[in-house]
Amino acid sequence: MDRHAAAGEAFRRLCEVMHTLRAPGGCPWDREQTLDSLKPYLIEEAYESLEAIEDGDPAKHCEELGDLLLQIVFQAEICAESHKFDAAAVAHGIADKLIRRHPHVFGETRAKDAAGALKSWENVKATERGRAPGRLDGVPKTMPALLRAYRTSEKAAAIGFDWPNAEAVAAKVEEEWREIKAVAHEPEAQRQERLAEELGDMLFAITSWARHVRVDPEAALRAACEKFTHRFRHIEARLKETGRDGQKLPLAELDLLWDEAKVLEKK
Repeated sequence: MDRHAAAGEAFRRLCEVMHTLRAPGGCPWDREQTLDSLKPYLIEEAYESLEAIEDGDPAKHCEELGDLLLQIVFQAEICAESHKFDAAAVAHGIADKLIRRHPHVFGETRAKDAAGALKSWENVKATERGRAPGRLDGVPKTMPALLRAYRTSEKAAAIGFDWPNAEAVAAKVEEEWREIKAVAHEPEAQRQERLAEELGDMLFAITSWARHVRVDPEAALRAACEKFTHRFRHIEARLKETGRDGQKLPLAELDLLWDEAKVLEKK
């Protein structure tokens, strides 16, 4: 049996297991779930899959993709129960879409490079919708804000609405920072809303700069959070070793432990 046939058998088995869990006599927890109750799990499993990729752990990656696939099959089973669609419709639907939107692979047209392939995809997409899609169509409002900003500016740049280079965006970031500092000196009663607005503008500009220098800002911020977490845990461990209370220590002493963590990282 080739791997595609094996995948088909495995997918069928998963669907059958899910059907049993949802059927009378199945699992009480699974039976009481709804599309709304499953929404947090879909997001959680997507992020855990992403974490497994970044960890470079194939076994964990495989497991997390299984958990993510479960959420798809789970939702499809719930929809099948109300005769909306089933897992087969989901799989056939995306396969048909891939074939339609890749005429340069499955049809007679050809694409010279990735840009040509993307243009072909967008042309077919526009034909399917019966209108030219808005450039910002397809960027979900529920995306993490940093990623949404990146994708929004990326799509706008596709029609030339963009800064000419990274230096120009850097100047915009500096301009936004100056505006934030100016607002910070306004009377407290009126500055909070303005600060939020200006901070948003600056973060948006930073994501555009990241795009110009080919850095994924979402991944960069995740890495920064992980680095901070690692160093902070070192501080906590050292405080525990010496029986000290971090809340009672001056910041200078905590900074020394932070620097100690940085030195250990380099070693």
